[in-house]
Amino acid sequence: MCGIAGILNINNRDEITADCLKQMLAAIRHRGPDEFGLYRGKEIGLGHARLSIIDLSGGKQPMSNESRSLWITFNGEIFNYLELREDLLKRGHRFATSSDTEVIIHLYEDYGTGCLQYLNGQFAFAIWDSNKKELFIARDRLGIRPLFYTKCNNRFYFASEIKAILATGEIRGEIDPIA
Repeated sequence: MCGIAGILNINNRDEITADCLKQMLAAIRHRGPDEFGLYRGKEIGLGHARLSIIDLSGGKQPMSNESRSLWITFNGEIFNYLELREDLLKRGHRFATSSDTEVIIHLYEDYGTGCLQYLNGQFAFAIWDSNKKELFIARDRLGIRPLFYTKCNNRFYFASEIKAILATGEIRGEIDPIA
């Protein structure tokens, strides 16, 4: 199990700080105690708490494609990633790692959001396209890997657990009686 977290600035709010992302990751440290990773751009901050299982040395996240235009933070396991990898290699993709995470990035390059139809597994992930300024988040069909999200004050927050979102200090953990 790993943990993912992130914040998207919707209307060019103040920069997302590394400290804020680190607070989110600290709240889900138990999900991935082996390593922590951050990616920050002007509009986005992605965080990852890693439990190293596949590609112990090369599977660091957030991970990018070759051009560094796509960034992913991923929690889960793609059961058919070896078959997908072989097909992607035949299609001309080059891999820097042996991880199932990188397979998702290359599928997204070819199929966009349609990449989901090729994935057999349990997963939650976020992909940031820095060229299009678009965030795509998804989870497996059964919700085996959790993914929570909310929008507040022109920011979109997501994480593997609600407590990571609450750790930002910008979201209050209270019941909405109207909802």
